[in-house]
Amino acid sequence: MPAPDDPSCIAVDARGLLCPLPVLRLRKALADLPPGGRVTLWASDPMASVDVPHFCAVAGHAMIHTHDLDGGGQAYVVQRGALRAESGSGRAEP
Repeated sequence: MPAPDDPSCIAVDARGLLCPLPVLRLRKALADLPPGGRVTLWASDPMASVDVPHFCAVAGHAMIHTHDLDGGGQAYVVQRGALRAESGSGRAEP
């Protein structure tokens, strides 16, 4: 769980949501943070154990920690990577 006094770490509760929604919520939360900021994602979808690490690898973010939640599901702590070069759309990709 994120430290309550750490403004760079936020929590996203995606329990009950199915693929691709947990990763989409994670992506949105990371996009709002500076590089190095952290998000804790809570997800109950079994596919999140595949989707979250894959998303981190492709998008340049770091999976810091993962653990089982009481009552089912997993928690993933993800650290935002450096900003990527701008895409053809004219906006930086998270």
